[in-house]
Amino acid sequence: MQTVGIKELQTNPAILTKALEAHEYAMITKRSTPIGVAVSFDDVILSHGLKTSLLLDGYKSGNLSLGQLAASLDVSKEKAMKMLSLMGIDVIDYDFNDDMKSLDSFI
Repeated sequence: MQTVGIKELQTNPAILTKALEAHEYAMITKRSTPIGVAVSFDDVILSHGLKTSLLLDGYKSGNLSLGQLAASLDVSKEKAMKMLSLMGIDVIDYDFNDDMKSLDSFI
């Protein structure tokens, strides 16, 4: 998350534009005190709302587990998994080659 001061925005508004175009969050500050957060506008926000969009970003970046995502959305893990699947988001990060290496070490 990028931090942008009000004075910076007045002299160089492109700082905020670049952050939003890169789909990053930007914290707006006034005299080093946070006063707001700028979020890029996309289809997920329109279809699922801001809260869900932020939680999905947290899950995709690895900052939230499936259980934390489900609890935050107040749904079961199964429903959260189905939602992720329908949105094309990997539910389980799985590397078959790593498992094969582990199996070879047992043999």
